[in-house]
Amino acid sequence: MFLLRGLFLALALALCPAPVANAQSFGRPATAAEIALWDIDVRPDGKGLPAGSGSVARGKEVFAGNCAACHGTQGQGGLQDRLVGGVGSLATPAPVKTVGSFWPYATTLFDYIHRAMPYWAPGSLGVDDTYAVSAYILHLNGILPSDAVLDQHSLPQVKMPNREGFFVDKEFRRFVNAGR
Repeated sequence: MFLLRGLFLALALALCPAPVANAQSFGRPATAAEIALWDIDVRPDGKGLPAGSGSVARGKEVFAGNCAACHGTQGQGGLQDRLVGGVGSLATPAPVKTVGSFWPYATTLFDYIHRAMPYWAPGSLGVDDTYAVSAYILHLNGILPSDAVLDQHSLPQVKMPNREGFFVDKEFRRFVNAGR
């Protein structure tokens, strides 16, 4: 049995291509401009939010054309996840996890929409339209008034209903603090 394993290992090593002597001969380092195209994540504190702005009114228009087909005209009743409602339901036997009831940071909403939506064309919404859709969804959840405008300064200031509903586990906190 050991002999057979040894033969298979020897055969596998013999068939593997030799390592490239110079790794620089394959590809090239990414340029700063290329890296910037992928560096679009947004932290909960708002770091990484781009310049731009969007209103609830504009968000309603963009949502109708890009989001309502999946999420329903008012953020619920569509084929995909419900975005509205559920506040106060998390401690019940039938919790409804939506942007308004579950998400702790409004900046996470912007980040997700900007990178992953709409479903059929992820990342295709411009920055202003992403701020606008975020404003509209937050308005539908009763978090923002109908005349609200979001930008990189106002979005991190939005207080989500479930902001205090999350905590860092002791074990994770030890891991995070050890890495600092």
